[in-house]
Amino acid sequence: MQTKNDYLYGINRQESNLTINEMKATHKIVLFSKSLVFMLALILVSSTGCQKDENESDLKPAPDLPPQASMVIDFSDFTDVDTTFKSVDTYANWGWAAFNGKVWNAVVTITLAVPVAAFYGSFNHEGVYFPQTDEWVWSYSFMVGGVAYQASLHASLVADGVLWKMYVSRENAFNDFLWYYGTTGLTNKTAVWHMNEKPANPNEILLIEYQKDAQSGIEQIKYTNVNSTSPGNGGYVLYGTNNTLDFDVFYDIYIIEQDNMINIEWNRDMKDGRVRDEKHFGDFDWRCWDTDLQDITCP
Repeated sequence: MQTKNDYLYGINRQESNLTINEMKATHKIVLFSKSLVFMLALILVSSTGCQKDENESDLKPAPDLPPQASMVIDFSDFTDVDTTFKSVDTYANWGWAAFNGKVWNAVVTITLAVPVAAFYGSFNHEGVYFPQTDEWVWSYSFMVGGVAYQASLHASLVADGVLWKMYVSRENAFNDFLWYYGTTGLTNKTAVWHMNEKPANPNEILLIEYQKDAQSGIEQIKYTNVNSTSPGNGGYVLYGTNNTLDFDVFYDIYIIEQDNMINIEWNRDMKDGRVRDEKHFGDFDWRCWDTDLQDITCP
């Protein structure tokens, strides 16, 4: 027969067993909760890290590409005008100015064909930010004379603006040739470019300097021959516009071999202008042409 004490002992034992089981279950729940919290923390940290990289890239948009005018002189006033009928003497003044402009246009077109095409191609693409190197890169292909090239334009911030480096590759020929590099101001009102010749002869041949002053209306770009092996080393052509003058476009061409300066000025809309060349004309007086490009006596 079960006594009262036996009955109470059974109840106490059952309660004790329940308490132990509950404690084990609670312990398992706590351990699981801790593991879950730890896993969530790892996921959160990982997600935050990825978000940080994305935000860092978003917060560093690519700098504006330099204006095309910062690298390329505009010769269109000479090349866009038909001069086939202007071999007669009445067009001599304009003809001499146009001849010198076309000579420089031919030199620039041939010498800078690949780097200029690479530069123009960048305007059709977006720069990608690389946090590891803290720079933006524009990567794309382009064609020159039916030949395919690969361009890689790099940009990084420096104290006074943006540093640019253009690397060009051609399959089975050369890889990542630094064709030019330079710096631009943060507002793209100034630029300095150093142009190398070619992969087989990587010496610097041309210094390009650009500046624009919106307040004064003056914008100009200068090409200086810095090829140490060239007889023209030190010669230059300076092209500019000045909206405050009647003759709002000008060229200054210095031929160092002859120690001779050629000055050309004209009105872009009306097409009248003047040229001065002591070596060619025998004096330092201006020679003028009218809006039909015919010779006239200078006012």
